[in-house]
Amino acid sequence: MAQRRELVLASSSQYRRELLARLRLRFECVAPEVNEDPEPGEAPAATALRLAVIKARAVAQRFGDAVIIGSDQVASCDGTRLGKPGSRANAIRQLEYLSARTADFDTAVSVLDAASGALRSRVVSCQVTFRTLGRREIEAYLDREQPYDCAGSAKSEGLGIALLARIRSDDPTALIGLPLIALTELLAESGIAVIG
Repeated sequence: MAQRRELVLASSSQYRRELLARLRLRFECVAPEVNEDPEPGEAPAATALRLAVIKARAVAQRFGDAVIIGSDQVASCDGTRLGKPGSRANAIRQLEYLSARTADFDTAVSVLDAASGALRSRVVSCQVTFRTLGRREIEAYLDREQPYDCAGSAKSEGLGIALLARIRSDDPTALIGLPLIALTELLAESGIAVIG
């Protein structure tokens, strides 16, 4: 069955684009250009959900009849938020901090029908336990992977998997940035069947 509705991913993330491409649907990517700062006292999962919705709504203003996908991820460990490191020095600090600890990665996805205004959202959580990491191992990893655009500095779909002891989640793609199991369900509820 042919896909009837225009599908738009409200993201400039190459990781989300690559994940959505796995579903073999036609889609367009549009950067949402929104403020991604957390609200004071906001829990990580609540931030992820709010930003996923805001991103979808921001892009929906440009597409009257499309189905818009918004997504956001917030990583934290023991109350400390873990953003994208942006540099080698920050990545070293993050990974030294995460050594032998468990971090939470809360990934939200929202599907907005721009025509009707119907909004469906879900948050998928991943608990990621890091092995005990030495400085030499961290530096060797960063030399090879350079994950400076990944929250927590551990690119699990690449060499970063070797830093981890355990991942607990209902959806392994959530850790990469777009929970495809949840998204497939939300798209079906919005009238877009991935397989059908």
